Amino acid sequence: MSKRRVLIMGAAGRDFHNFNTVYRGDADTSVVAFTATQIPFIDDRRYPPELAGPGYPDGIQIYDESELGRLIGELEVDDVVFSYSDVSHEDVMHTASEVIAAGANFVLLGPRDTLIKATVPTVAVTAVRTGVGKSQTTRAIAGVLKDAGKRVVAVRHPMPYGDLVAQRVQRYAELADLDRFECTIEEREEYEPHITSGTVIYAGVDYGAILEQAQAEADVLLWDGGNNDLPFYTPDVWITLVDPLRAGHELTYHPGEANLRAADVILINKMDSATVAQVAQLDRTIGEVNPTATVIKANSRVSVDDPDAIRGKRVLVVEDGPTLTHGSMKIGAGVVAAQRGGAAEIVDPRPWAIGTIAETFEKYDVGAVLPAMGYSDGQLQEMAAIIDAADVDLVVIGTPIDLRRVIDIAKPAVRVRYDLDVLPESPQLTDVLKPVLG
Repeated sequence: MSKRRVLIMGAAGRDFHNFNTVYRGDADTSVVAFTATQIPFIDDRRYPPELAGPGYPDGIQIYDESELGRLIGELEVDDVVFSYSDVSHEDVMHTASEVIAAGANFVLLGPRDTLIKATVPTVAVTAVRTGVGKSQTTRAIAGVLKDAGKRVVAVRHPMPYGDLVAQRVQRYAELADLDRFECTIEEREEYEPHITSGTVIYAGVDYGAILEQAQAEADVLLWDGGNNDLPFYTPDVWITLVDPLRAGHELTYHPGEANLRAADVILINKMDSATVAQVAQLDRTIGEVNPTATVIKANSRVSVDDPDAIRGKRVLVVEDGPTLTHGSMKIGAGVVAAQRGGAAEIVDPRPWAIGTIAETFEKYDVGAVLPAMGYSDGQLQEMAAIIDAADVDLVVIGTPIDLRRVIDIAKPAVRVRYDLDVLPESPQLTDVLKPVLG
């Protein structure tokens, strides 16, 4: 019998993991292509033979997703495996319709085939959308585990946008590692807070190989999820964050709804920014789809290094890029800080937008803020030029890292930080982490 011919749709993360866990070494299938979307500069490259295994001596070509229909026909594809996250149910089914119309099967892989079991207890932090507050939650959980005397190692959802062979297994223990691995802004935003709080963090491409190294130096593994993707490791405690500011999205995005239904613990974040009606809607939804989950409620506490500097100023707010783009948010911690700090005006940066960042504004309705898009040196230069040209008094940096580490900002600037603050009347993190605390 001939092998089934498979195409994997992805965004340089879940797609590679699905290949590694399900298709690599499978004698009955041949993966003939990957497609790429969401992230700039990740198409027109190749999943290398060093990672793909002996069945793929030339590696596997990665194409832009816009070529999907042509590829299904020309490569005689039998199965198309949808393998990326934070996509509306409607868009997933539009893609399924395109695939089916072209003659192929549309496939979604589940946890039974893609989760890897660690030898140490594992906590997974996931979400229903990107930008809900996974990073601050992961940091808070790491603190609780460390206070209990546990050696904690975090493993982050993949972001391998460079040399895939070199990025197979990455271990970050000090800030110099960020430069050594030539990290993008998105990577720095996720890794730096762990490093500065003393937590070793792993990431890369091959999460089986990563697990072997990470669990060897850990009492507890902490899966730090990306977007609203499912975890890669089997969790002993599965925590899913929901966002009252986007109430309703928890049932309309893939695979966020799956995370909601599978979670042991559901954390409603941003209580201090939400209305009573928004929280009540989430409470009803949780009661309907996952009534046995423990529900934690928390504020996303925003602080500014110099809050008085904001009052009365015309400000340019820079926010986390993915939260604004495929996360569909128009405000983040920077906007909250500017509003609470009494800014005279939040200035729209679009009149000064150039290059790929101007294209980002055209593609996504991100509101009157500047998305931190740092996937290349060129984008960093574009951001610096936009900030320099903008007619503002002050720059409010609402990204998880201080942008001044990676670009020159000549204008006065303040840094915004945000931390998880569990409400005292809510179940606490120590309560839900008992299965891994021993």
